[in-house]
Amino acid sequence: MKKVGIIGGSGITGGELIRLVLNHPCLSLDFVYSTTRPGTRLAETHSDLLGQTTLCFSDKVNPEVEAVFLCLGHGHSKPFLEAHHFSDTTVIIDLSNEFRLQKEANFQSESFVYGLPEYQRERIQQARCIANPGCFATAIQLALLPLAHHQSINNSVHINAVTGSTGAGVGLSPTTHFSWRNQNVSWYKPFTHQHLDEIEETLFSKQEARELLFLPQRGNFTRGIFATAYTRYDGSLQEVQDLFENYYENHPFTQVSQKEVHLKQVINTNQCHIHLHQHQDYLLITSVLDNLLKGASGQALQNLNLIMGWEETLGLQLKATHY
Repeated sequence: MKKVGIIGGSGITGGELIRLVLNHPCLSLDFVYSTTRPGTRLAETHSDLLGQTTLCFSDKVNPEVEAVFLCLGHGHSKPFLEAHHFSDTTVIIDLSNEFRLQKEANFQSESFVYGLPEYQRERIQQARCIANPGCFATAIQLALLPLAHHQSINNSVHINAVTGSTGAGVGLSPTTHFSWRNQNVSWYKPFTHQHLDEIEETLFSKQEARELLFLPQRGNFTRGIFATAYTRYDGSLQEVQDLFENYYENHPFTQVSQKEVHLKQVINTNQCHIHLHQHQDYLLITSVLDNLLKGASGQALQNLNLIMGWEETLGLQLKATHY
């Protein structure tokens, strides 16, 4: 069993990661670090863990764990790593946005690898430090990666993606409070969302950059991302269907569906489901995933599986809450 530590486990993403680690057959949860809740049982914060563990939050870290997950707010990972030094063999997986861009990947003596397995599985397998992708970034990149790989994005791409309230974290704000969010839809950060930079670095590493017009929206549900992207495309629907199926053939968590997709297919799983639709010379790509799993904690564990040389799906064969 490999010992694992979680830094910042009181939030929603941290809570999901705790659940996954506790149920992983090759991992042992050694500590969950929190400066605000030391001595408090995990189940008092994450009530779904009642009966699953008696572990308490700790204000101390074990620097010799085999892996550590950073579930801190954006801007806090670097100060934490500067103050706490782990073993030279400890795998570090950061779930914030601090190391995702190439210009920010080098920190101290380490180099963080962008952790999107469908993009660069082999590099991840050889890495020690991983920058876990953002949730919107994952959904959008998986929708467009096969086209980008074949240098077939030749026009502007219009993207619309709706996310659940858990994407905003556990803290309350005017736009996350239930009475505001319920029976309501709104957009935010139109055309300027922070995930665009990492999306563009991935998609246009092989070809000239194209315009990505991204409109993020807040949905009146708790978890999941429903993303659509459309662009002009010269080929036939069968050609692009084959292109997508061939690209994802050996990637167990991304499925290309012949039928229209919806959120309930993927909620509580590490899956991303994709559907293709053609209208005249426009290609519409729909991508759905759980923002807390494939968009965050599940993908982080998927990356650890790859680094450890385990089956990629180990501990992540989860059933969707379909009904």
